[in-house]
Amino acid sequence: MTQRKRLSATQSSSQSRRQTGSLLAQEEDDDSTFTQPSSTQVQRGLEKLTPAQVDQKTAEVVQYFLVKDQKKIPIRRADLVKHVVKEYRNIYPEIMKRAVRIFDQVFGLKLVEIDTKNHMYILVNKLETVEGASPINSPTNPKMGLLFVILSVIFMKGGVVRENLIWNTLKKLRVDPAEKHEEFGDVKRVVTDEFVRQRYLEYVRIPHTEPPEHEFRWGQRADMEVSKAKILEFMGQLHEQDPQSWSQQYREAHSTPSSTQASTSSQR
Repeated sequence: MTQRKRLSATQSSSQSRRQTGSLLAQEEDDDSTFTQPSSTQVQRGLEKLTPAQVDQKTAEVVQYFLVKDQKKIPIRRADLVKHVVKEYRNIYPEIMKRAVRIFDQVFGLKLVEIDTKNHMYILVNKLETVEGASPINSPTNPKMGLLFVILSVIFMKGGVVRENLIWNTLKKLRVDPAEKHEEFGDVKRVVTDEFVRQRYLEYVRIPHTEPPEHEFRWGQRADMEVSKAKILEFMGQLHEQDPQSWSQQYREAHSTPSSTQASTSSQR
């Protein structure tokens, strides 16, 4: 009897894993089945719809972005098409063009495609980008303050640091990743999971290390939102030094943005 139960449990577990794998594969395939409509297809699609219908769908897309962006996790095109655009996918480019205009003119936000391969988007505050006054550059909530410290360490150390350096730095600030913090809770989870999913940080396994070691780098969202010049200014005040005394960091902070940086996309 016990043996039959074990066999049944094993079969059930195996079936569950197969179903989970199937669902994940289906999610990955959702976007691959979506083909960008041509301008002719878009025009034909618009002719079959009323202006009110297009406006309503655009409003739904805008609302979806605003709600999802509260968690600062990038939004996948596949999810957007599947859950919001739905039967309007043949006019997807027009909807996105209108959404981009609304974000720009109404909310002062810029829609940015940070991953052109997997088509993932984030919203960036245009005023923050221009003035360098983002919540991270002038953090007002504790989590953003924690993130600001980590990004500062990575930047000042040349763009990549081993995780031990981050943990030791936080310990000096009385934030121990091995202990539950009254403000952040599980600090290690916040840093290695939450900030990583939000694309503020990259947390990468260092090859051929045993036990496994990891290193941190700036994530795509940090590159878009965080002013390196502000970080350098902050470090100068902290150490009572002229920011130009860190010559390498100063050059990087005041160089023109990389041409490979993600750009606004209204067509994808």
